[in-house]
Amino acid sequence: MAKEKTHINVVIIGHVDSGKSTTTGHLVYKCGGIDPRKIEKFEKTAAQMGKSSFKYAWVLDKLKAERERGITIDISLMSTKSEVCILDPTTAPSIIFNLFLLEQLNSSGGF
Repeated sequence: MAKEKTHINVVIIGHVDSGKSTTTGHLVYKCGGIDPRKIEKFEKTAAQMGKSSFKYAWVLDKLKAERERGITIDISLMSTKSEVCILDPTTAPSIIFNLFLLEQLNSSGGF
């Protein structure tokens, strides 16, 4: 009988400008969720814009405004080949509050 894989859901929450998108993008890359050639393309484009440290953040920050301003505006969700689902939300207080409510509902069997 085949061994069943464990699915992991990860939500990245933290202070503004603490590197959440960069850390998340790096995690997606290390888990095989993005082609290395795409990272090389992000690295080149980011360097041309003077934002070379943003190459991993761009894995999830796909909007032009996000890339130009260096902030997460939209919620990003990505699954990797290794059964990991990662959510990188904006740090707007209402979003964070709702994430905590959803987690509480999920933990209590409300879903």
